[in-house]
Amino acid sequence: MNLVTFSGPPSVGKTSVILKSIESFKQRQLKVGVVKFDCLYTDDDLLYQKAGVTVRKGLSGGLCPDHYFVSNIEDVVSWGLENEFDLLISESAGLCNRCSPYLKGVKAVCVIDNLSGIGTPKKIGPMLKSADIVVITKGDIVSQAEREVFTSRVHSVNPSAVILHVNGLTGQGSFELSTLLYEKDQELQSLKGESLRYPMPAALCSYCLGETRIGESYQMGNVRKIKLEERQS
Repeated sequence: MNLVTFSGPPSVGKTSVILKSIESFKQRQLKVGVVKFDCLYTDDDLLYQKAGVTVRKGLSGGLCPDHYFVSNIEDVVSWGLENEFDLLISESAGLCNRCSPYLKGVKAVCVIDNLSGIGTPKKIGPMLKSADIVVITKGDIVSQAEREVFTSRVHSVNPSAVILHVNGLTGQGSFELSTLLYEKDQELQSLKGESLRYPMPAALCSYCLGETRIGESYQMGNVRKIKLEERQS
């Protein structure tokens, strides 16, 4: 079984891109399964079901969705192997630009859109910088010059990634993406003992544990303070 992880900011078209790619896999007689990770609510699983795709969803609730992902991905892989999928796709919630739900040895795809602004690639952390493939969506809404500038900014942040433009509505570019997602020779049996490409965001402060009151006396654990006073020479 192949495993692919998709991530990206909210509402960039991750689900649409995946669905269009799955159409290409069906033409190649490949069995595909999807696990959708989110926080409080998602109905993306209904879109996958409507397309005839076996899907499961996991809601992290009050937990960081990527910490939730790491805690459950081993069971997800076991589920995929039991169902004998040729390809299992994990779609992240896509909340903060710091998140990085990528695993060593597992293909990683980051989806971003042209409408987010040309400065956005530099604002995204390991989610973009450590991806193998970067998919840029909504290119039909901006000009050719804007597409080229945005692509150049993405390349400057992650020069080793394959950059593709995919239209989530028409499916243009999805076939090319599908040829990069599945490798016949790749076989994944377990993730036990494997590791993340990049550490998760540091956590475990008093607010992580449910504290709601404001003030230094209520703050404990991993706390970082902003420097407001300028240094005087």
